[in-house]
Amino acid sequence: MIRRQLITAVIVVVVMTVTLGFVYPLVVTAISQVAFHSKANGSLVKVNGKDVGSSLLGQNFTDKDGNPLPKYFQPRPSAAGADGYDASSSSASNLGPSNPNLIGNIPGVSITDKTNIYATPSDPYCVPVQATDKDDNPITDKSGNPVYEKNKDGTYVCDPSTVPQRAIAYRQLNGLASNAKVPVDAVTASGSGLDPDISIANADLQAQRVATARNLPLATVMAQIKKHTAGRNLGFLGEKAVNVLELNLGLDKLGS
Repeated sequence: MIRRQLITAVIVVVVMTVTLGFVYPLVVTAISQVAFHSKANGSLVKVNGKDVGSSLLGQNFTDKDGNPLPKYFQPRPSAAGADGYDASSSSASNLGPSNPNLIGNIPGVSITDKTNIYATPSDPYCVPVQATDKDDNPITDKSGNPVYEKNKDGTYVCDPSTVPQRAIAYRQLNGLASNAKVPVDAVTASGSGLDPDISIANADLQAQRVATARNLPLATVMAQIKKHTAGRNLGFLGEKAVNVLELNLGLDKLGS
Protein backbone atom coordinates (compact mmCIF):
# COMPACT_ATOMS: atom_id res chain seq x y z
CA MET A 1 0.00 0.00 0.00
CA ILE A 2 2.74 2.45 1.00
CA ARG A 3 4.79 1.44 -2.04
CA ARG A 4 1.86 2.13 -4.38
CA GLN A 5 1.31 5.58 -2.86
CA LEU A 6 5.03 6.34 -3.11
CA ILE A 7 5.13 5.38 -6.80
CA THR A 8 2.02 7.49 -7.48
CA ALA A 9 3.55 10.46 -5.69
CA VAL A 10 6.81 10.18 -7.65
CA ILE A 11 4.93 9.95 -10.96
CA VAL A 12 2.84 13.03 -10.09
CA VAL A 13 5.98 15.00 -9.17
CA VAL A 14 7.72 14.02 -12.40
CA VAL A 15 4.70 14.77 -14.60
CA MET A 16 3.99 18.12 -12.93
CA THR A 17 7.68 19.10 -13.07
CA VAL A 18 7.92 18.35 -16.78
CA THR A 19 4.54 19.94 -17.56
CA LEU A 20 4.83 23.11 -15.47
CA GLY A 21 8.60 23.41 -15.35
CA PHE A 22 9.40 22.80 -19.01
CA VAL A 23 6.42 22.39 -21.33
CA TYR A 24 4.33 25.33 -20.06
CA PRO A 25 7.21 27.87 -20.09
CA LEU A 26 8.25 26.76 -23.58
CA VAL A 27 4.71 27.07 -24.92
CA VAL A 28 4.19 30.50 -23.35
CA THR A 29 7.59 31.67 -24.63
CA ALA A 30 6.86 30.39 -28.14
CA ILE A 31 3.44 32.09 -28.25
CA SER A 32 4.83 35.38 -26.92
CA GLN A 33 7.70 35.38 -29.42
CA VAL A 34 5.32 34.80 -32.32
CA ALA A 35 2.33 36.93 -31.28
CA PHE A 36 3.99 39.60 -29.09
CA HIS A 37 7.63 39.57 -30.18
CA SER A 38 8.43 43.21 -29.36
CA LYS A 39 6.72 43.30 -25.96
CA ALA A 40 8.13 39.90 -24.99
CA ASN A 41 11.63 41.22 -25.60
CA GLY A 42 11.22 44.39 -23.57
CA SER A 43 9.78 46.70 -26.24
CA LEU A 44 13.31 47.80 -27.09
CA VAL A 45 13.73 50.82 -29.34
CA LYS A 46 16.54 50.76 -31.87
CA VAL A 47 18.25 53.60 -33.74
CA ASN A 48 20.64 52.64 -36.53
CA GLY A 49 20.58 49.07 -35.28
CA LYS A 50 21.50 49.97 -31.69
CA ASP A 51 19.28 49.73 -28.62
CA VAL A 52 18.66 53.21 -27.22
CA GLY A 53 16.02 52.35 -24.64
CA SER A 54 12.63 50.79 -24.08
CA SER A 55 9.23 52.31 -24.73
CA LEU A 56 8.09 50.70 -21.46
CA LEU A 57 10.87 52.08 -19.24
CA GLY A 58 11.76 55.69 -18.55
CA GLN A 59 15.31 57.00 -18.70
CA ASN A 60 17.25 60.17 -17.98
CA PHE A 61 18.10 62.74 -20.65
CA THR A 62 20.99 64.50 -18.95
CA ASP A 63 24.61 65.46 -19.58
CA LYS A 64 27.62 63.84 -17.91
CA ASP A 65 27.08 66.02 -14.82
CA GLY A 66 23.45 65.01 -14.46
CA ASN A 67 22.01 68.29 -15.74
CA PRO A 68 18.86 68.12 -17.92
CA LEU A 69 19.57 68.54 -21.62
CA PRO A 70 17.46 71.51 -22.86
CA LYS A 71 16.84 69.97 -26.30
CA TYR A 72 15.10 66.94 -24.80
CA PHE A 73 11.78 66.55 -23.01
CA GLN A 74 12.43 65.48 -19.44
CA PRO A 75 10.68 62.55 -17.72
CA ARG A 76 9.06 62.68 -14.32
CA PRO A 77 11.33 62.33 -11.26
CA SER A 78 12.50 58.84 -10.35
CA ALA A 79 13.42 57.25 -7.03
CA ALA A 80 14.82 54.11 -8.68
CA GLY A 81 18.51 54.05 -7.82
CA ALA A 82 20.86 56.86 -6.85
CA ASP A 83 20.53 58.68 -10.17
CA GLY A 84 16.98 57.54 -10.98
CA TYR A 85 15.62 55.23 -13.64
CA ASP A 86 17.78 52.28 -12.61
CA ALA A 87 15.80 49.27 -13.84
CA SER A 88 17.61 47.01 -11.37
CA SER A 89 16.41 49.17 -8.46
CA SER A 90 12.79 49.80 -9.39
CA SER A 91 11.17 51.46 -6.40
CA ALA A 92 9.28 54.47 -5.08
CA SER A 93 10.28 56.89 -2.35
CA ASN A 94 7.33 55.58 -0.31
CA LEU A 95 6.68 59.11 0.93
CA GLY A 96 2.99 59.96 1.21
CA PRO A 97 1.52 63.28 0.01
CA SER A 98 1.69 64.69 3.55
CA ASN A 99 5.16 63.40 4.42
CA PRO A 100 7.28 66.23 5.91
CA ASN A 101 10.37 65.29 3.89
CA LEU A 102 8.38 65.46 0.68
CA ILE A 103 6.36 68.64 1.04
CA GLY A 104 8.89 70.69 3.02
CA ASN A 105 7.09 70.94 6.39
CA ILE A 106 9.83 69.86 8.79
CA PRO A 107 10.83 70.24 12.44
CA GLY A 108 11.79 73.87 12.88
CA VAL A 109 8.75 75.16 11.02
CA SER A 110 6.49 77.05 13.39
CA ILE A 111 2.87 75.88 13.26
CA THR A 112 1.63 79.18 14.67
CA ASP A 113 3.36 81.75 12.47
CA LYS A 114 4.25 79.47 9.55
CA THR A 115 7.94 80.33 9.59
CA ASN A 116 10.75 78.02 8.56
CA ILE A 117 14.16 78.64 10.14
CA TYR A 118 15.78 76.93 7.14
CA ALA A 119 13.98 78.99 4.51
CA THR A 120 15.94 80.46 1.60
CA PRO A 121 14.96 83.45 -0.56
CA SER A 122 13.78 81.07 -3.29
CA ASP A 123 12.26 78.33 -1.14
CA PRO A 124 10.28 79.10 2.02
CA TYR A 125 9.72 75.34 2.46
CA CYS A 126 13.41 74.40 2.32
CA VAL A 127 14.31 71.00 3.80
CA PRO A 128 18.03 71.29 4.62
CA VAL A 129 20.55 68.64 3.63
CA GLN A 130 22.54 67.21 6.52
CA ALA A 131 26.29 67.70 6.13
CA THR A 132 28.52 64.61 5.86
CA ASP A 133 32.20 63.93 6.40
CA LYS A 134 34.62 62.54 3.81
CA ASP A 135 33.26 59.03 4.47
CA ASP A 136 29.66 60.22 3.93
CA ASN A 137 28.80 59.87 7.61
CA PRO A 138 26.21 62.39 8.90
CA ILE A 139 27.74 65.24 10.91
CA THR A 140 26.22 66.31 14.23
CA ASP A 141 27.17 68.93 16.80
CA LYS A 142 28.26 68.26 20.40
CA SER A 143 24.63 67.92 21.46
CA GLY A 144 23.90 65.36 18.78
CA ASN A 145 21.88 67.73 16.62
CA PRO A 146 22.35 67.45 12.86
CA VAL A 147 24.59 69.98 11.12
CA TYR A 148 23.14 71.15 7.82
CA GLU A 149 25.01 72.19 4.67
CA LYS A 150 25.11 75.86 3.76
CA ASN A 151 25.69 77.78 0.54
CA LYS A 152 28.42 80.41 0.19
CA ASP A 153 25.86 83.13 0.93
CA GLY A 154 24.97 81.51 4.24
CA THR A 155 21.62 80.06 3.19
CA TYR A 156 20.88 76.40 3.72
CA VAL A 157 21.32 73.84 0.94
CA CYS A 158 17.81 72.53 0.24
CA ASP A 159 17.05 68.90 -0.52
CA PRO A 160 16.42 68.83 -4.31
CA SER A 161 14.05 65.84 -4.06
CA THR A 162 11.25 67.67 -2.22
CA VAL A 163 8.21 68.89 -4.13
CA PRO A 164 8.94 72.61 -3.55
CA GLN A 165 12.51 72.25 -4.82
CA ARG A 166 11.44 70.20 -7.82
CA ALA A 167 8.82 72.80 -8.66
CA ILE A 168 11.42 75.58 -8.48
CA ALA A 169 13.83 73.63 -10.70
CA TYR A 170 11.06 72.81 -13.19
CA ARG A 171 10.02 76.46 -13.50
CA GLN A 172 13.61 77.59 -13.95
CA LEU A 173 14.39 74.96 -16.57
CA ASN A 174 11.33 75.83 -18.61
CA GLY A 175 11.44 79.58 -18.14
CA LEU A 176 8.13 79.74 -16.28
CA ALA A 177 6.92 82.36 -13.85
CA SER A 178 7.79 81.75 -10.19
CA ASN A 179 4.10 81.21 -9.39
CA ALA A 180 3.24 79.10 -12.45
CA LYS A 181 1.29 75.93 -11.71
CA VAL A 182 3.33 72.77 -12.19
CA PRO A 183 1.81 69.38 -13.20
CA VAL A 184 1.93 66.85 -10.38
CA ASP A 185 3.85 64.33 -12.50
CA ALA A 186 6.65 66.89 -12.94
CA VAL A 187 7.42 66.93 -9.20
CA THR A 188 6.50 63.45 -7.95
CA ALA A 189 8.00 60.07 -8.77
CA SER A 190 5.95 57.12 -9.97
CA GLY A 191 5.45 53.94 -7.95
CA SER A 192 7.92 52.00 -10.07
CA GLY A 193 10.36 54.84 -10.62
CA LEU A 194 10.47 53.74 -14.27
CA ASP A 195 7.41 55.48 -15.75
CA PRO A 196 8.13 56.16 -19.46
CA ASP A 197 5.29 58.66 -19.90
CA ILE A 198 4.44 62.19 -18.84
CA SER A 199 1.14 64.05 -18.90
CA ILE A 200 0.14 66.19 -21.86
CA ALA A 201 0.20 69.25 -19.57
CA ASN A 202 3.79 68.43 -18.58
CA ALA A 203 4.83 68.04 -22.22
CA ASP A 204 3.10 71.27 -23.27
CA LEU A 205 4.98 73.29 -20.63
CA GLN A 206 8.33 71.90 -21.85
CA ALA A 207 7.58 72.49 -25.54
CA GLN A 208 8.82 76.08 -25.81
CA ARG A 209 12.15 75.26 -24.16
CA VAL A 210 12.71 72.30 -26.50
CA ALA A 211 11.67 74.32 -29.56
CA THR A 212 14.12 77.09 -28.65
CA ALA A 213 16.99 74.67 -27.99
CA ARG A 214 16.41 72.93 -31.32
CA ASN A 215 15.65 76.09 -33.34
CA LEU A 216 12.31 74.64 -34.34
CA PRO A 217 8.90 76.33 -34.65
CA LEU A 218 6.79 75.71 -31.55
CA ALA A 219 4.05 74.32 -33.81
CA THR A 220 6.43 71.60 -35.02
CA VAL A 221 7.23 70.49 -31.47
CA MET A 222 3.56 70.56 -30.49
CA ALA A 223 2.75 68.38 -33.51
CA GLN A 224 5.32 65.83 -32.29
CA ILE A 225 3.72 65.83 -28.84
CA LYS A 226 0.35 65.07 -30.40
CA LYS A 227 1.87 62.34 -32.59
CA HIS A 228 3.40 60.55 -29.61
CA THR A 229 0.41 60.87 -27.29
CA ALA A 230 -1.18 57.54 -26.39
CA GLY A 231 -4.88 57.22 -25.58
CA ARG A 232 -6.45 55.83 -22.42
CA ASN A 233 -6.14 52.10 -21.77
CA LEU A 234 -9.16 50.30 -23.22
CA GLY A 235 -10.43 53.73 -24.16
CA PHE A 236 -11.48 54.76 -20.64
CA LEU A 237 -8.83 53.77 -18.06
CA GLY A 238 -6.32 56.35 -16.90
CA GLU A 239 -5.34 59.49 -18.77
CA LYS A 240 -3.73 60.20 -22.11
CA ALA A 241 0.06 60.30 -21.83
CA VAL A 242 3.13 61.16 -23.87
CA ASN A 243 5.98 58.66 -24.26
CA VAL A 244 9.15 60.66 -23.55
CA LEU A 245 11.64 58.41 -25.37
CA GLU A 246 9.55 58.13 -28.52
CA LEU A 247 8.90 61.89 -28.51
CA ASN A 248 12.59 62.73 -28.18
CA LEU A 249 13.55 60.27 -30.90
CA GLY A 250 10.85 61.73 -33.14
CA LEU A 251 12.42 65.16 -32.68
CA ASP A 252 15.90 63.77 -33.37
CA LYS A 253 14.66 62.47 -36.71
CA LEU A 254 13.86 66.03 -37.71
CA GLY A 255 17.60 66.67 -37.66
CA SER A 256 17.62 69.47 -35.10
